[in-house]
Amino acid sequence: MKVIITGATGMIGKGVLLECLDQDNITEVLSISRRSLSIKHPKIKELLHGDFSEFDSVRDQLEGYDACYACMGVSSAGMKEEEYTRLTYGYTMALARTLFQINPHMTFIYVSGQGTDSTESGSMWARVKGKTENDLLKLGFRQAFMFRPGMIIPVKGVSPSSKLYRALINNLTWLLKLMKRLAPNSVVDSAQIGQAMITATQSGYDKKIIAPGDILKLNK
Repeated sequence: MKVIITGATGMIGKGVLLECLDQDNITEVLSISRRSLSIKHPKIKELLHGDFSEFDSVRDQLEGYDACYACMGVSSAGMKEEEYTRLTYGYTMALARTLFQINPHMTFIYVSGQGTDSTESGSMWARVKGKTENDLLKLGFRQAFMFRPGMIIPVKGVSPSSKLYRALINNLTWLLKLMKRLAPNSVVDSAQIGQAMITATQSGYDKKIIAPGDILKLNK
């Protein structure tokens, strides 16, 4: 199996990348990003792409893949809706539409977030992510899953790219672990997200919206 990952320089994407590299049946991982990865591995191919608003110019490098794990995301803090929509909805849909034209039989997995609003109402970020999810599901991929992880514990040397979340992890990891014991379906780790994506790709799943509890089920 050959997979594409976006956002592999971030916490979730790097966690997913590491799980893919550990899987014997995954033979190649294409990382699409603006900057090179710090990880070197025989399975990794890198596509450095400067304009995420379009992927038609590199479509010949996107052929032959079985799945795409779209892990790239930005915080909505301090951002106007137009810009957040461009970076969140626009970039994701540009990639998905190009991949669908090339290979509609692939699996497309999008990392959204808990609180995403499928009715496309509510808070700004929830509306934008809700529209992104809805339009991805409408494209017609053979399989498409919308991952909504809640609190995430980074493992295997993965570090949050957000300074705020990094400070939270550094100082309150004990609290996250306590939450995981008290409410086991509310907290997942970065490796579990990656493994759940791989399992869903290979075996399918009976839900399109994947909550933390579903991520844990996909790890069993």
